[in-house]
Amino acid sequence: MSGQSLLVPGELSPTRSVPGNIRRPEYVGKPAPTPYTGPEVQTPETVEAMRVAGRIAARAMEEAAKHIAPGVTTDELDRVAHEYMCDHGAYPSTLGYRGYPKSLCSSVNEVICHGIPDSTVLRDGDIVNLDVTAYIGGVHGDNNATYLVGDVDEESRLLVERTRESLARAIKAVKPGRQINIIGRVIESYAKRFGYGVVRDFTGHGINTSFHSGLIVPHYDSPHATTVIQPGMTFTIEPMLTLGTHEYDMWDDGWTVVTKDRRRTAQFEHTLVVTDSGADILTLP
Repeated sequence: MSGQSLLVPGELSPTRSVPGNIRRPEYVGKPAPTPYTGPEVQTPETVEAMRVAGRIAARAMEEAAKHIAPGVTTDELDRVAHEYMCDHGAYPSTLGYRGYPKSLCSSVNEVICHGIPDSTVLRDGDIVNLDVTAYIGGVHGDNNATYLVGDVDEESRLLVERTRESLARAIKAVKPGRQINIIGRVIESYAKRFGYGVVRDFTGHGINTSFHSGLIVPHYDSPHATTVIQPGMTFTIEPMLTLGTHEYDMWDDGWTVVTKDRRRTAQFEHTLVVTDSGADILTLP
């Protein structure tokens, strides 16, 4: 295990502005989004709009990732992704979602998810997850990936590699007619081979005109996840694997989720549409 010191909250920069001509999601400026009541199966037109949003999100994440290096702050990564999305006519979906203050999530080392970009400086040997969602054309595209910072220890490198592989295996398991718990079954069985924890309380989700539609996609084998997968459904898969326990603590900011044993964790995510034969990834750069 890496000998890095544990993360502490940094200083937040002022809220970044979005040009006035860029359409905002309905929840901006409100304490919570309006609950989604529409279908989980989307029209071809909505799917194609999501492909545009997904491509922008993927490219914004890719652009921010180019700047990952020891000495760079997570706030700088947020700036890069924010400017990329705005320059391409998209609104950063996380900005103002339930009061979240930034345009991406940056989760370093023991942070499972929802880390807030701030003055935290990346160090040689860190791992950092970037979670970027773009809103354009009335729909969202959501993706994330975990990156290595400089020279990373073997245990952490393998965790990242295997978490990426768990997502790939889960995507291959998506087929119409199967229950959605096939996704968690595949992820959990793979993770158990290496003794990894699988985070249970943060999941994949339905996504479309709504950032989170209400559809839950567990990453463990849940007997309750009996929704039948249908062509045209759109949702995310975003496994979070840990070197130790899957249990967590929440920072006082109400967002940053860290492993209870403070061991490292990695995550990868794509937005998908179900096809007649499997799944099509909508968040490709």
